[in-house]
Amino acid sequence: MQATEVTITYLQMLERDEAQVPSSLPAGVKIERAAHASPELARWLYATVGGSWYWYERLGWDREKWQEELDEVGSEIWLLTVDGTPAGYCQLAAHIESSSGRISAETEILYFGLMEFAQGKGLGKIFLQQMIVNAWTLAERHPLPSIGRVWVHTCTLDGPYALANYEARGLTSYGSSTENVFLPAEPLGSWQTMFATAPHSNLSDEKHPSAG
Repeated sequence: MQATEVTITYLQMLERDEAQVPSSLPAGVKIERAAHASPELARWLYATVGGSWYWYERLGWDREKWQEELDEVGSEIWLLTVDGTPAGYCQLAAHIESSSGRISAETEILYFGLMEFAQGKGLGKIFLQQMIVNAWTLAERHPLPSIGRVWVHTCTLDGPYALANYEARGLTSYGSSTENVFLPAEPLGSWQTMFATAPHSNLSDEKHPSAG
């Protein structure tokens, strides 16, 4: 383990009409909701996409904890597939806010990323455009108040284009923070992470939304 300085950037979109119209999908590419997402699927996606980017913090979760999160109102997992092959995923989460007697909901882009073979093909742009639209329409699919904000945070451990992708899609920064964390010298990679059973860093899982 070695101490590493990590900067976390927080981004948001406050108006639904700021969401970009998603570009057309290339031939063979689909974006679909995993309507019957299981803990096994969620953990596999997390490890496979995040293994190259220090996504370790949830590897110590038991099946019940994964299921508990999937059962939360507004929890969704969306899959990007290329020729029938999983190529990326996005996990959305709803948060209920109460202020001055008014109840509203927000959508967090909890995790977003592409598998290695799908990177560098422009799919991250299209996928994120669609996921922002889906984040705004979350209340149309779940018993939630109307969505008043979409937000995400990313960090310097994530993919080199993650922050730029978020900003280019209309999300704007509203703050950042820096902390020192202990990490292995190199990420484990997707294969080893898939079979790992314990955390390998002290970085909160809330700091890792993206590998895009």
